[in-house]
Amino acid sequence: MKDHPHRKTANATPRQPKEDARTPPTHVRQLTIDATHAGQRIDNYLITLLKGVPRTHIYRILRRGEVRVNKGRIRQDYRLRGDDVVRIPPLRLGTSSGADTPPADGVLARIQNAILHEDAGLLVLDKPSGMAVHGGSGQRHGIIEALRALRPDAPYLELVHRLDRETSGCLMIAKKRSVLRTLHEALRQHRIDKRYLLLTQGAWQGREKKVEMALRKNTLRSGERMVNQDPEGKPSATYFRPLAVTETMSLLEARIITGRTHQVRVHAASLGYPVAGDDKYGDRAFNREMAQRGLRRLFLHARSLRLRPEADGERLRVEAPLPRELTRVLAAVGLEAPGPEPAHSRRGK
Repeated sequence: MKDHPHRKTANATPRQPKEDARTPPTHVRQLTIDATHAGQRIDNYLITLLKGVPRTHIYRILRRGEVRVNKGRIRQDYRLRGDDVVRIPPLRLGTSSGADTPPADGVLARIQNAILHEDAGLLVLDKPSGMAVHGGSGQRHGIIEALRALRPDAPYLELVHRLDRETSGCLMIAKKRSVLRTLHEALRQHRIDKRYLLLTQGAWQGREKKVEMALRKNTLRSGERMVNQDPEGKPSATYFRPLAVTETMSLLEARIITGRTHQVRVHAASLGYPVAGDDKYGDRAFNREMAQRGLRRLFLHARSLRLRPEADGERLRVEAPLPRELTRVLAAVGLEAPGPEPAHSRRGK
């Protein structure tokens, strides 16, 4: 969880938007967060609140520090707490431009067809590879923006967790704040079973292995995120077990205990089994070889989830089938995809 913003008044005066005679700006707003919005990301809160303000402008004022919480600067992924005081600078409404156009129909159809499970409080998508969960960083619309465009009347849609842009598979979206809180607590207590499939370089030796290490996330000047082992980092843990092994590569299942950025990729590489197609932590020669065999993406897929969405509800199991492009790669290297994965949820005790 992010550190709570400081309560001292910052010295710097927030930069105000340039004046535009066509549309008068709104006034400064001071809003106190109640329990219904506790736990929501500040960017999502503002997007929902500020109808008519382009998302690009909302993210711009967040980056510039013009939005304050308890008089302190915050990051765009800060999660609100009860009684937080949010300062919103003067804004200009109705200035939407081409930069804020809605997702294309093809993107919306792709999201609609990717639904694996849905009930009153939870939606699970089979996230496509190549699509970020949030817009920004060179991608105009992410999964959550597309889903909100697809369902403009939905009162609440929030990401429960994240997947890397190039990772496909099970992604949870809460439809109720109570479900979001329940699942966040379950994640903190490691009560959600999340499993991944990955193809790696190297013939796996032995049976199941557990990796534990402290990881620190760094942001490069380019904005690219890299993760490395660091004693001052956050603890992380993953269990790996082999499903199929050849002389030069292995198909593994990873069961993650924590959910750190790039965790599976960094842990696999630390064991000497980098993930195929990983341009950050992988082996370049191996990646070139796999590209010749048809691999055009990171071979990492969020295969399944086992969870209890409601505190007093029944246990839910959701599985995402291995994408065809990855199944074809396995066939090209002489491996078979593990069992048929149903593209719907399964309920069980």
